[in-house]
Amino acid sequence: MSGYGATGGYGTADGHGTADGYGMTGGHGTADGGVTTGGGRGHGAADRDSEELTFGAAPPVRGGAFTRTWWGRAWLKALEDTALDGRQVKEGRRHARAGAVGAVSVRPGRITAVVQDPDGSAYRSDVLVRTLADEEWDRLLDLAVDSAGHIAALLDHEMPPHLVEDAAGVGVDLLPGIGDLEPECGCEAWDHCPHTAALCHQVARILDEDPFALLLLRGRGQQAVVDALQARSAARAGGGAATGGARDTGTGAGGPRGVSAAEAYALRDILPPLPAVPVPDAAPGEPPALDTETDPEPGVEPAALEFLAADTAARAHRLLTELLAGRPVAPAGSAGGLSVAEDAVRLAAGRPPAWVAGRLASGTGRSRAELDAATRAWRWGGAAALAVLEESWTPDGPALAVAEARLAGAWEDGEAPELSRSGARWTASGGRAQLRLGEDGRWWPYRLVGGGWVPVGPADRDPAAAFTAATAEGERDGQPEETNAGSRDLSQ
Repeated sequence: MSGYGATGGYGTADGHGTADGYGMTGGHGTADGGVTTGGGRGHGAADRDSEELTFGAAPPVRGGAFTRTWWGRAWLKALEDTALDGRQVKEGRRHARAGAVGAVSVRPGRITAVVQDPDGSAYRSDVLVRTLADEEWDRLLDLAVDSAGHIAALLDHEMPPHLVEDAAGVGVDLLPGIGDLEPECGCEAWDHCPHTAALCHQVARILDEDPFALLLLRGRGQQAVVDALQARSAARAGGGAATGGARDTGTGAGGPRGVSAAEAYALRDILPPLPAVPVPDAAPGEPPALDTETDPEPGVEPAALEFLAADTAARAHRLLTELLAGRPVAPAGSAGGLSVAEDAVRLAAGRPPAWVAGRLASGTGRSRAELDAATRAWRWGGAAALAVLEESWTPDGPALAVAEARLAGAWEDGEAPELSRSGARWTASGGRAQLRLGEDGRWWPYRLVGGGWVPVGPADRDPAAAFTAATAEGERDGQPEETNAGSRDLSQ
């Protein structure tokens, strides 16, 4: 269990402990703070029939997250929500990281350890948790036995999230919440102190490896839970039910009830009704904050990761909303088809903070002015519009003939503007407006702004309509609103 050994018995000092093995009475202190007992099986062994488990002291932790599982984080969230002084919680985290928590005893309703201060003084610390009543255990075990996946996950030392959610739905709180972690400490603090906070952090690491420790805290050890699950599974296989003990299986003289093989085979193609279509939230969720006490690894920028997480959440929310509304969405994998330079423009088109835009520009070899022009193009038409802005091509003979024919037929006699061509770009006389032909045959309106060409509208199959957009008065110089077309392109 990653450095945690458990024994079947545990003794604690009545008050202050000592530094050698943390002074646990009722057992023999060991060099690493672990304990063994006369009735146990030695340091590192686990007696799962016992109503008490002892986990040896863990070495100091240098860097990294304190807990790696969702249930370990839920345990620490309960501590943070319960403690009135967040500074005590942070101090306790530092104690736990320094290896100041001795062997941890876990038994129904209580966890105990001796925690040592930097000055060498040590205190017995306890945290109390409410145990589940028998009828609550019955509801919890009935939920667990309903799913083979729940049982398999528990036996693999995983805490199934659906089991926790379903249990909460029937009034059984398996994980602690606000106010559920009640502190008692020899330092006589009336709220969570650094010692009880350190104990809670150490228990979060224990729960990572052994979620059955949480079940023991709630009142029943691993063997008792496994036996109860097996009894219920056997009863249901025989056509009966078990709750809190053996019950009449209902088999009767005629044998166990069930469904004939022929009937089961006949029902094989009958599917249950689909669940109701979920209603998405009005806005994407907030990504987790990465501002922690631990310094990031070299080259890792928490602020940049938070920005990317928020962008991912926004894209996922938009795609889900469009899918549930029956609107077409970008084909699977299209986002992954963008180049680094294209994806940088997509990010910049979302109007990020100035420091992000600056990083995106320098990271792709663009000036800020070039990035601004690229984001304008992206808002008008995504990757296709960006290619028209930044790439040049020359139509071959057939493509050029089609383009010239469309230009010739776009205006009435005598109304066509005077245009000069260079590659796939037709510039109006006077040099203020331009049409650019995309490789898909669409025309893009451009205008000369501040010495550079910028797109000022979406593409159009009609060159006359595109030219009107390029020469119209009062445009926003290529800074479109978030139109529906632009939104679809941004999701690519």
